[in-house]
Amino acid sequence: MRRSGSRSALRDFLESEAAGGILLIVAAVLAMVVANVSADANHLYHDILHAEIGPVLTDKLGPMTPHLWINDGLMAIFFLLVGLEIKREFVDGRLATWKQRRLPVVAAAAGMLVPAAIYLAFTSDDAGLRNGWAIPAATDIAFAIGVLALLGKRAPTSLKLFLTTVAIVDDMGAVAIIAIVYTPGIHSLALMAAAAILVVMFVLNRRGVTALPLYLLCFAALWYAVLLSGVHATIAGVLAAFMIPLRKTPGAPDAADSPLHILEHGLHPWSAYLIVPLFGFANAGVSLAGMVLSDIVAPLPLGVAMGLFLGKQAGIFGCIWLMVRLGWANKLRGATWVQIYGVSALCGIGFTMSLFIGGLAFPASPLLIEEAKIGILMGSVLAAVTGFAILRFAPLHPDHVEANARQDAEIERDGDVMPG
Repeated sequence: MRRSGSRSALRDFLESEAAGGILLIVAAVLAMVVANVSADANHLYHDILHAEIGPVLTDKLGPMTPHLWINDGLMAIFFLLVGLEIKREFVDGRLATWKQRRLPVVAAAAGMLVPAAIYLAFTSDDAGLRNGWAIPAATDIAFAIGVLALLGKRAPTSLKLFLTTVAIVDDMGAVAIIAIVYTPGIHSLALMAAAAILVVMFVLNRRGVTALPLYLLCFAALWYAVLLSGVHATIAGVLAAFMIPLRKTPGAPDAADSPLHILEHGLHPWSAYLIVPLFGFANAGVSLAGMVLSDIVAPLPLGVAMGLFLGKQAGIFGCIWLMVRLGWANKLRGATWVQIYGVSALCGIGFTMSLFIGGLAFPASPLLIEEAKIGILMGSVLAAVTGFAILRFAPLHPDHVEANARQDAEIERDGDVMPG
């Protein structure tokens, strides 16, 4: 785990998420190819993912499989990183004051409520589908930042920061939904053990203990206790993150002796380059064999797709426009309204978190999970292509053009004075 030095977690985050997002796209496409190239390849794909390799951690899950280890184990580390990002932003970042939180928080909330409403409208005739209302409510930050990275300097920094902030707030909402809505039964003894571990971590933090191995050991114990409790085990990642000590560095690079900064820097590459792409590969392999148009426009996939594609952009862009018109927030600096609409469309990429929630929404119905995946893929691809096209061809804001020209001049000047 490298120390943070003079680099900030935000810079590492944007760089690793951009590259990781592109890798996630490749992993998802590869999964679709493997699942559809032949029946034998599809069977092999599913046989490997669902092979019983053990051990039995809970009677509810039975023997552990690669799929379970990825979704319940590795994704807990992903959620640990999500929790670290949330804590950093609220304590020492772009969400530290209500003035800074107002626009992204309200926009993210609208971007969750409108897609959920659209999904429920499409599935209103089937009460058995209502549990999937949260599937289109999430934004996949890695995928979206990856698409933004393909645009190079055409995407102003303000859009990247806004997208990152909205996605972080979005993740908070998704975590709360998972903990509250998709927890069918609670085992009180295990939940009490999890609470006791959290108290231990809190006391360690308050007493100034900064040894990361000790916190990570507590995180492993907390993960197992939460797994046994019936709450989804990934929630342990977010809870543990809130207990990691943070040394504030307002207006400066991350502190080299801050446990939270050190852990966040260390986890970013593992999450972006391994965990999230592996999750995408393990969950995006949907077989299209025998599928007809009626399957694609069925209420569940269509509700998810339209929730992501239409609901996200309508909720987020509409909220931004209204708040700016009412004087409750300032327009994003260096960005035109067309570009803001483009990034609102990109927020409809719900891949990772939507796939995750889809598996929780219909645990007893593999068919409905597959239908949800189809909707997620359709909506996410539509949002990615639309958002990219808008941002690629939208005229640039004059301030952004000036900033790019100034940056190019500085690079050229620095090159002229380079020795040799």
